[in-house]
Amino acid sequence: MAEYIISILLLIGGCFVLVGSIGLVKMPDFFMRLHGPTKATTLGMASLLTAAMVFFSTTGESLSLKEILISIFLLLTAPISGYMLIKSAIHHKLESIKRTSGKDNIEDDV
Repeated sequence: MAEYIISILLLIGGCFVLVGSIGLVKMPDFFMRLHGPTKATTLGMASLLTAAMVFFSTTGESLSLKEILISIFLLLTAPISGYMLIKSAIHHKLESIKRTSGKDNIEDDV
């Protein structure tokens, strides 16, 4: 039963990491590209680390704490680093496409 759980978690994690990586490459501007690594890849890595915890807990004699620490570190640092990257891009006035800037709803003659 544990092997099925591990396999499902590995497949889910791999799919999320793949989608996040494709999003990083295919999105049109920096602000949209940042969603891939911060959202999907973080969830994928959490799933992969959960699979590792289940595997080492069932094959070993105790609960694996290394994966828990890695998961906590990843879930704390990924949103913070994404926020800092966005703030830096805004500070440097990095250009975005018209669809993501929200300026298409504002009239020019105001």
